[in-house]
Amino acid sequence: MQTCNFFTDKHRYSTGRIKFLIINESSKVFTWMSWAASTQCVAKGDHRKPKPGELTFYKGDILTIVDTSTRKGYYKARHNTTGEEGLINASNVREREALRVDPSLSLMPWFHGKISGPDAVCKLQPAEDGLFLVRESIRHPGDYVLCVSVSGDVVHYRVIYQDNKLTIDNTQYFYNLIDMIEFYSRNKGSIATTLLKPKQKQGTKSAELELSKSGWLLDITKLKLGDNIGEGEFGGELLFDLIYSPYYLCTLTTFIMKKKLQHKNLVRLLGVILHKGLHIVTELMAKGNLVNFLRTRGRSVVNSVQLLCFALDVCEGMEYLESKKFVHRDLAARNVLVSDDSMAKVSDFGLTKVDSKVSDNAKLPVKWTAPEALKKEKFSTKSDVWSYGILLWEIFSYGRQPYPKMSLKEVKERVEGGYRMEAPEDCPPSVYSVMRICWEQEPRRRPTFHKLREKLEREMGKRSPGPGSERQDGSRSGSSC
Repeated sequence: MQTCNFFTDKHRYSTGRIKFLIINESSKVFTWMSWAASTQCVAKGDHRKPKPGELTFYKGDILTIVDTSTRKGYYKARHNTTGEEGLINASNVREREALRVDPSLSLMPWFHGKISGPDAVCKLQPAEDGLFLVRESIRHPGDYVLCVSVSGDVVHYRVIYQDNKLTIDNTQYFYNLIDMIEFYSRNKGSIATTLLKPKQKQGTKSAELELSKSGWLLDITKLKLGDNIGEGEFGGELLFDLIYSPYYLCTLTTFIMKKKLQHKNLVRLLGVILHKGLHIVTELMAKGNLVNFLRTRGRSVVNSVQLLCFALDVCEGMEYLESKKFVHRDLAARNVLVSDDSMAKVSDFGLTKVDSKVSDNAKLPVKWTAPEALKKEKFSTKSDVWSYGILLWEIFSYGRQPYPKMSLKEVKERVEGGYRMEAPEDCPPSVYSVMRICWEQEPRRRPTFHKLREKLEREMGKRSPGPGSERQDGSRSGSSC
């Protein structure tokens, strides 16, 4: 997760398709389904007494396909919680649904906005003990009101906002409404009854319920809070342990995955946790982000072949996003993470958008952003290609800051005027030529990620001894790294 991270992935799985037979019992239709390796599935029932070689699992458990099996209708899978591997019957699982854009999903379906007290009373009918909603206070702007049905009546509790905290009784303090509702759902405290049933605002759906049904909601009680590992873009990143496997956790206020994006060079989403907000759990990338990896090891540890491996890893991940018509918008070495076996994977792609002209210019990473994105707020795969060229410069300079000693204002002006960075020290001329074509002023003249991958693979072919060769740190990656 490092702003969102999963199990340590110490295995290399093929990206070929895995086929198995699904039997539709009602119509007796036999259909060959095709799932890719690394596809995540949800158990439809318990399998408590496995035969030798089979995997034990329970209803709702998340399993990841690893490989095909010689047994008809079976495939090898890994249990996402225990890490155990074994055979499972295809008919006992369903593919884990992707998280999709749905503007009606809400983390606070009980929040009704600015409505009056009488309106709240009407909405809490018929009266039912513990039925509740939260509204904005009309009488006290900036405060809220918790409205609870008790003994046929509705009680209104003013929620005072002071010193960046919320309180009803000046005894219990909360940082947000979700935190407050969680507390009073478990404890009566100073209110008349515990909160038992939220009154959903019309037109909203509970994110918790939808995430649970789709198999993405994880149980925080199975996570053990570890040490704080630093600050990410969206808040503190916390290390968790889930039974056998380490996790990172990052906090986001809102997150919806637009499509199911699964690729060996993208950081994998494991699930989400709803606890004092929304937390996204992703695979653990044990060696941290790429820029720090390169800075702390340097030329004495990382050779030019491994640099090319990292470049290819990122390019393959971006080629996949390109094929799905997704735009990253913040591609940089800081947003590329390195696994325990030294594979680079693109992260923060959950914040990607389909080609877009909407941005917040004040927050743009100027040194990585294409001129047309800075000037016209036009983002596309071609602007990602520009950023990839900057990332290549970062890789082959061993993590140096791009445009050294230049201010952001100077970078904007000089790049718009045609300036391009010189090649990093000892950078192969062929690699620098790839950077330069990524920095073409006209977006249409920049290559696709598919073409970039072909160029880098040809460069790797000149330098690598062949498939399966070891990286300098003893790990293996891809077909030629």
